[in-house]
Amino acid sequence: MGELLGVAVLGAGHMGADHIRRLDRVVSGARVVAVADPDRDRAEEAVGGIEGVLVHDDPLAALDAPGVRAVLIASPGPAHEEALLAAFDRGLPVLCEKPMVPESDGALRVVEAEARLGRRLAQIGFMRRYDAGYLELKSLLDGGRLGRPLMLHCTHRNVSSPPGFTSAMLVNSSVSHEIDAARWLLGQELTAVTVLRPASSSGAPEGLLDPQFVLFETERGALVDVEVFVNCGFGYQVRCEAVGEAGSARIGEEHGTVVTARGAASAPVPQDYLVRFAAAYDREVQSWVDATRRGRVTGPSAWDGYASSVAAEAGVRSLENGGRVGITLAARPALYAENGGDGAR
Repeated sequence: MGELLGVAVLGAGHMGADHIRRLDRVVSGARVVAVADPDRDRAEEAVGGIEGVLVHDDPLAALDAPGVRAVLIASPGPAHEEALLAAFDRGLPVLCEKPMVPESDGALRVVEAEARLGRRLAQIGFMRRYDAGYLELKSLLDGGRLGRPLMLHCTHRNVSSPPGFTSAMLVNSSVSHEIDAARWLLGQELTAVTVLRPASSSGAPEGLLDPQFVLFETERGALVDVEVFVNCGFGYQVRCEAVGEAGSARIGEEHGTVVTARGAASAPVPQDYLVRFAAAYDREVQSWVDATRRGRVTGPSAWDGYASSVAAEAGVRSLENGGRVGITLAARPALYAENGGDGAR
């Protein structure tokens, strides 16, 4: 397929550093040619041992670096809109980590800018669509084996929340994955959300509303509930059960090696999303690289990123004000009408 795809990575934090490692050591057909991060020392550390990588503190300089033919955005969410629009201006294909843009107005501006181009350039990093369990569940639902879907029961737990994590971020950061997964699995848009607030865990930082219980309604009458608990203390757990008229299927309870000793059985619990979804991230980035080298853009679209931002915003309003909040999307541009961006139809 010719020369390696030169990639600029924006952001060298926890996620960005892992993607730099992945592009260098795991994925075939690509190489890291530029990295941008405000913390140059962190960026230099992330690219240590990789020859020929240019390090910048300005993301636009990284986009303009020699050899850049595609962009992977792993910077904080508020920086995504500017980076996406700059990539569009340069005609560069993009893999952008979620949230595409945290605010729905900004997310819509990205959708409209891409629609004006008349072609897709952005794939959004909802990596659960590349997880083996989620793919199997999607196949079961699409194949009709479970009958008409009635409910999705979802669990999203983290060991602890990072510094600065807010109550709103439980919805617009953590639950954004469940929002996209629900739209994709069911092939339906979400129409309303209600966020309930149980008593906060004693393990949560002061003032953080954790856990939360989020209930989504869909356009064809299915319900999606999400328990999100970001300071559970014991491990990283993501589970999903689909319940249909003819059956149910549950994913996310793989236990790996079970050790029995001294009258007890035990199994490891992942402590991090990079461990739990390592294979999904590998598959996602490899798929993006392969498609980009063929001149194509596949996977979750900017429309899917926008729809997730709108639903998350509605969830935050429900969290803050209580009660049920409707979810209303703008008109879908024709660019995304053909296949829904691999999302809801």
